[in-house]
Amino acid sequence: MTVIGIIGAGEVGSQIARAAIAVGYDVVIANSRGPETLRDLIAGLGPSARAATAAGAAAAGEFVVVAVPLKMVNDMPANELAGKIVLDTNNYMAWRDGHFPVIDSGAKTVHELRQEHLPRSKVVKAFTHIQAPRITTAGKPAGAPGRLALSASSDFPEAVELVTRLYDRFGFDTADNSPLSESWRSGPGQPAWIAHEHQTRADLIANLAKARRIISG
Repeated sequence: MTVIGIIGAGEVGSQIARAAIAVGYDVVIANSRGPETLRDLIAGLGPSARAATAAGAAAAGEFVVVAVPLKMVNDMPANELAGKIVLDTNNYMAWRDGHFPVIDSGAKTVHELRQEHLPRSKVVKAFTHIQAPRITTAGKPAGAPGRLALSASSDFPEAVELVTRLYDRFGFDTADNSPLSESWRSGPGQPAWIAHEHQTRADLIANLAKARRIISG
């Protein structure tokens, strides 16, 4: 049984946990307040879920979802994540995260910074332009008309391949938007972000191509 570690038990992390359990994965989930505060969530998820610390979730997962904002100084368990594929669901929101000049200037993307924080991991941007509740409700079988697509960006092809398999199991097609330096194309304010509710793979590829870099600061 594949175990997915999930760091972050908010809307995105908890919905990914639900979707994963529904298709046969076990999950180990963590938040910033400690495993004991996740009792209600774990009870709702059922026997395929357990709570842990962030380091515990990272160590337990065959791959790991990081569903928390990036901090300027790394706060993720880099040692436990070493050698693993890490799905980063974060979007850079200056109003929430504070301003990162290297991102504002366009020199780097938020996901390139996550990769720098986790140099022994294989970071892939995933699940960033879908509303959290739709992770469990919007999926369709492969080949179904109007099946929605999500993007994935990574410097590692094997990380995109893993996300592609996971998306497919959740009911979504994939548009590869690699490498991480291109991951801004699906970020807040871009066409792929604005149209997130109604994008087939062809639509998403077209919207990614329409993206224009937003430089500030």
